[in-house]
Formats: sequence, C-alpha cells, structure tokens
Amino acid sequence: MKKILFCSLFLLLNVSIFAARIDTVAVFSPKMQRDIPAVVVVPDAAAAAADSADSAVGTQRFPVLYLLHGHGGSYLSWLGICDLRALAERHGMIFVCPDGENSWYWDSPLDPRSQFETFVSTELVNWVDARYPTIPAREGRAVTGLSMGGHGALWVALHHKDRFGAAGSTSGGVDIRPFPDSWHMKNQLGERDEHPERWNAHTVIEQVDSLKNGELALIFDCGYEDFFYQVNLNLHDKLLKLGVGHDFQVRPGAHNAAYWSVSLPSQLVFFERYFRTHDAQ
Repeated sequence: MKKILFCSLFLLLNVSIFAARIDTVAVFSPKMQRDIPAVVVVPDAAAAAADSADSAVGTQRFPVLYLLHGHGGSYLSWLGICDLRALAERHGMIFVCPDGENSWYWDSPLDPRSQFETFVSTELVNWVDARYPTIPAREGRAVTGLSMGGHGALWVALHHKDRFGAAGSTSGGVDIRPFPDSWHMKNQLGERDEHPERWNAHTVIEQVDSLKNGELALIFDCGYEDFFYQVNLNLHDKLLKLGVGHDFQVRPGAHNAAYWSVSLPSQLVFFERYFRTHDAQ
C-alpha cells in the first residue's frame, strides 16, 4: 500500500514539474496606442529556454499557434474550453491567445481603436518572437480560432501569408454577409446595405479567389447543427472549384464549447504535421 501511495505521489509530482506555464501579458499596440491583454501557454522545455540568460542562442525553438476567441469572448476563453497546458506539452507548441474584443480581427475602416489585423499579424507576432524561443518564420507559425475567431484566423492568414504558413477555423463565420445585423459587425464596417462593397471586401469567402494551391495549409470544420454550417460548406465548395487543397471536417455538434473542445485537439494533429513537414529550425 505504501509503495502504491509513493508511486502515485511521484506521478503527481512529475505532472506538476513537467507542466506548461501560463503567462498573462499585456502587449502594447503602437497602431491602437493601448495595451492588449493575452495569455501565452509555454511548454516546460520552452519555458526553461525562455528563462535562460542565453535563450536566443543554441536552444530548442518551438512553433507557435495563435488561438483567436469568438464574439463576446476574451483572451481567457480558450483556457475555459480546453486544457491548453496539457495540449501544449503533448504537441510541443507555444499557444498565444490574444484579446480580440468584438473586432472580427479586421483593421476597421471606421474605428481607429479596433485595428486587430495589424495587431495579430505584426505587433503581437513581433512581441512574442522577441520574448520566447519561437521559430521566427512562417513555417513555424499557425493561427486558428472559433466563430468570430475562425473568421479572424483565416482573414489574417490570407492577408499575411508571409507571416503564417498554416491556418484553421472551427465553427467560423467565414461569410459574414448573411448576418448583417449580428455580432456588432456593422460597428466595424457600417450597414451592409449601405456599404455592400465594404462587406464583400471584408468577408473570408471572397478572399480566396487569388489563393494558389499550397500557399497556405488550411483546415476548417463545423458541426451539422451550427448556424455557420452552410457558409463553411460554401467555402469548402469554392476551394474545391479553385483547386485549392484543404482539410474540411464535419461532425455532429452545435456552436458551443462542447464542440470546440473536440475540434481543437483534432486540428492540433494537422498543425503538428505541418510544423514537422516544414521544419524551419
């Protein structure tokens, strides 16, 4: 009995010793002239390298997955959906979860304090690369998100293929136009019927026409009972017609945390395979 208790205690100590670290940070945005909160989930080996005085030289480097939250959420949302510490250790990735407010991750043409495309693609990436043992190249970066964040992840990656090599979306609002009065989008873009050209220019499904096959590693999924199911199916069909390779997954589920808690671990297999295939170290 004592031996069993000793082994159990040893295992518990091992779990606590080799556990990813969660850093809560504030990142200054020069474009928005304010701090934006974020959490960075750092695998144990990466945390040790980051804490080392010479972490920039001769240490192992890690790929980074940026995780974007949905409308009404925050930088803490993903922590309540999945055990990000365990996933970071399992897949050897650094996770970065920024606050995107209700921005849809555009640089809003109307609101100078809502410039989250620039923040995620440039300001945040530069900040993270300067402070953690990342792979500072597109081959070592991916971005995904849920709902509004799914739209945002694809939007940012499509506009910044020099920064991100892979992108995903789960339950993403990949075509905003069927929902003109929802989720504060008109606060960012104006009324759809008054500015149809602006809405066309700010929806993901209209951004893939010039995408070449192989330019981005893409994965997106949606549940059958999700109100975004049809627009995701439309994006899948359009990419097929364009000859752009991608992974598209559907499974039972609605627009909720129960679905996303299954989706993210599935997508992580895709991103880990991408990082291993495009090893930039």
